Amino acid sequence: MGTDSRAAKALLARARTLHLQTGNLLNWGRLRKKCPSTHSEELHDCIQKTLNEWSSQINADLVREFPDVLECTVSHAVEKINPDEREEMKVSAKLFIVGSNSSSSTRSAVDMACSVLGVTQLDSVIIASPPIEDGVNLSLEHLQPYWEELENLVQSKKIVAIGTSDLDKTQLEQLYQWAQVKPNSNQVNLASCCVMPPDLTAFAKQFDIQLLTHNDPKELLSEASFQEALQESIPDIQAQEWVPLWLLRYSVIVKSRGIIKSKGYILQAKRRGS
Repeated sequence: MGTDSRAAKALLARARTLHLQTGNLLNWGRLRKKCPSTHSEELHDCIQKTLNEWSSQINADLVREFPDVLECTVSHAVEKINPDEREEMKVSAKLFIVGSNSSSSTRSAVDMACSVLGVTQLDSVIIASPPIEDGVNLSLEHLQPYWEELENLVQSKKIVAIGTSDLDKTQLEQLYQWAQVKPNSNQVNLASCCVMPPDLTAFAKQFDIQLLTHNDPKELLSEASFQEALQESIPDIQAQEWVPLWLLRYSVIVKSRGIIKSKGYILQAKRRGS
């Protein structure tokens, strides 16, 4: 094990929280895998390479400090939005709750995304359905705590519009009737239905909800896949001690031209028992 890995292992053994951000993947250059076949493969590659880059740049001061929170990033890829260009950009995010049953993860993820991108507000945040036990159907009760936190963020002007993912007509209607801030969009996975369900289409049209498509897997990041990436990057680490809480994927699009200026991932993980 090289010096880089030893330093990273020592830091991870003492830290309680890990914040990992890829920076703008369009700035990765040689690091970027040319054609990842799936979103899961792209994410796994991003986590692994971000950890590798971070561990190769650890300085002696950081090792002496042993911080509780580790900020793990690809420093040359970090890119904040120029304030003069902010009005020309649409900043969108999709939030995946992974190993957290705390709705505060929602605020934490949005705050971190704003900080990373150098903005005060995200234009759109879609929340993926929170994890539930096998055999249990997603209900309004599962969504409510996360949606309430998103509503608070809309009211405090941290987010402009909020949306959902993979809700059927009944689930979307229940959320719409209960929510104070209504969903303005719902993503539908075309792998599970080649044609938009007519009842969902009719409901969305009636209440002016955009129906969007996506091809994310049901579980983009699992505890096991995160630990595997950690283990591959930093050998001999106690990877099973680390649990990912949430993952946020963002994109910055130039409104007038519809081109992607920036995209990346941010995630938070915690050491068990901390």
